[in-house]
Amino acid sequence: MPVPRSIYYRRRIVAAGALVLLVVGAVALVIARIPGPPGCTVTLATAPDRVLEYPLTVEQADNAATVAGVGRKLGMPDHAVTVAIATAMQETGLRNLPHGDRDSLGLFQQRPSQGWGSEAQLMDTVYASTAFYQRLRQQPNWTRLEVTDAAQLVQRSATPLAYARWEPMARAAAAALTGEAEASLACRNLKLAPASPGTLVRLAERELGTAALSGAQPPERGRALANWLVGHAARAGVDRVSANGSSWTAEAGEWAEEGPPDGQLRLRQSPPDE
Repeated sequence: MPVPRSIYYRRRIVAAGALVLLVVGAVALVIARIPGPPGCTVTLATAPDRVLEYPLTVEQADNAATVAGVGRKLGMPDHAVTVAIATAMQETGLRNLPHGDRDSLGLFQQRPSQGWGSEAQLMDTVYASTAFYQRLRQQPNWTRLEVTDAAQLVQRSATPLAYARWEPMARAAAAALTGEAEASLACRNLKLAPASPGTLVRLAERELGTAALSGAQPPERGRALANWLVGHAARAGVDRVSANGSSWTAEAGEWAEEGPPDGQLRLRQSPPDE
């Protein structure tokens, strides 16, 4: 007996709907497997129910790690690191620019003609950060000043209030990279450079003054080193950092609890390319 038209059309509609759902599901699965763009996030908990998050590019995170590492090596207080990061955000967006107004260049737009150093020196982020802190340290009463006022004493900007715009983000980044507070830096979808232990050792010695990056650590130092490693993970080929019971992996791109706090800092570099 022939199938009634109504049933025939209903069957076609059901089949077509199932096909659409199958296609949509397949597309969603493919999209889920496509990694997003590389990026980083600074997270700071200011209260049990309040968490602040600030996005950074991989370049910004890398430069912020340098600025903070140099500050710690020089024995600068955490406030100085906040001032420095806010300054670099305003001047260059935390990028190491080879150009600027007149002869300004580098992270902080320092000028060779104003005695900051040579062009080659100012394009070295470690040198530029050191020069900034040294100049800041010379300013009277800078430790008691607001971020924007302290930055202006060093930079002599035509827009002296502009640094305040970046203070919340700079405080969060400084908290993570100095270990001052329970804050974290996480980077995701990184393209890791080929691992080289020598590269990481040289980087640590220049920025931190030490290459001791693993083992038992006091809580504040452990947090600072762990976030510093994540900030430099892309160029140092670091694909895993474990700190006091939490871990970050390049694959996951975020921090996660992995066990009870043990006071240990561990790192792993990605295997070299074949």
